[in-house]
Amino acid sequence: MSPPIRPGRFTAAHEGPLVVFVIGMRINRFRAVGKWLPVARAMPAMLRELLADPGSGFLGGQTMLASPRTIVMIQYWRDFDSLEGYARARDRRHWPAWTAFNQAVGGDGTVGIFHETYVVERGASETIYGNMPPFGLGRIAGLVPATGSREAARQRLRGDHDLTGD
Repeated sequence: MSPPIRPGRFTAAHEGPLVVFVIGMRINRFRAVGKWLPVARAMPAMLRELLADPGSGFLGGQTMLASPRTIVMIQYWRDFDSLEGYARARDRRHWPAWTAFNQAVGGDGTVGIFHETYVVERGASETIYGNMPPFGLGRIAGLVPATGSREAARQRLRGDHDLTGD
């Protein structure tokens, strides 16, 4: 069951820097279930591990189906060092999953994987949610009303969530 729609205009209650990490997989050969299913199953275990460790720097994420072949997750991290530390830690779930992917799939073309990393400095992001359930960074950080004019994006970029006029 999806969360209820929040009527009105809101912005994420996040102030400060963050890292946006977009990660996903593309099933290139549907019949090669033995190749892509382990890749699809690896992410939930990693997310459980991260959510159980508040010191990991992982703030949260949201998964979406981009196409029948492509699954995308947008993740939010406190900083790049936390993301990189998790990715490289030999005693965490990512490293063995990465190793298993390279051994099972490598460059055979059955499964595609991708990621994009964006380091966002304080004051360099802006969010708006109109008549939406909590979504994206707003779901992770919480929502506050986005009042004022529709041209207030520049003020939201500066972290001014208390917009009372035009």
